[in-house]
Amino acid sequence: MPGRTWTVRLTGHLDHTVSVTCSTAACKMPPRSKDTASMRRFAAEHIKAHGRLAGLRPNATCSCGSAQCTLHETRVQCAGSALLVLVHNPAVGQVWTLAEVCQACARHIPHIAVLATGKPALPNPTAPVPEQPAQRAAVPGGFSSPEAAPDPSPGRRRPHHPRRSRG
Repeated sequence: MPGRTWTVRLTGHLDHTVSVTCSTAACKMPPRSKDTASMRRFAAEHIKAHGRLAGLRPNATCSCGSAQCTLHETRVQCAGSALLVLVHNPAVGQVWTLAEVCQACARHIPHIAVLATGKPALPNPTAPVPEQPAQRAAVPGGFSSPEAAPDPSPGRRRPHHPRRSRG
């Protein structure tokens, strides 16, 4: 199932008005306005609404691959579970992109916020399976290892070492 992408753009015009466009043709946008701040807020909320309504499809493939990795500069081999991400560079502030991408591509996309994560991808039968470290037995008191357990003699205190400055 190919990953989806939505783009909302704030565009300035010669008459000092701005308009908002959405890549989804069915979306109704407000008319041009001279109030850039309110149009910017509308654009940000509009893309977030797409994210809430669409949700993440955990079985979606990375939209980056079908878009020739336009969201990031480095070519990446798609891998990992699906993520729903919002890409917005606050320095530019005019374009918001919502996309279903894989974990590998997400690491290379600047100005990203992960909105939702999917289930981990099924392991590739031809890829070597990484060896899992052995689980340590739990120690009473909720600690995961004997090294982390508190000192068994409650009356005994550790010596106080004052902090030394490294200046």
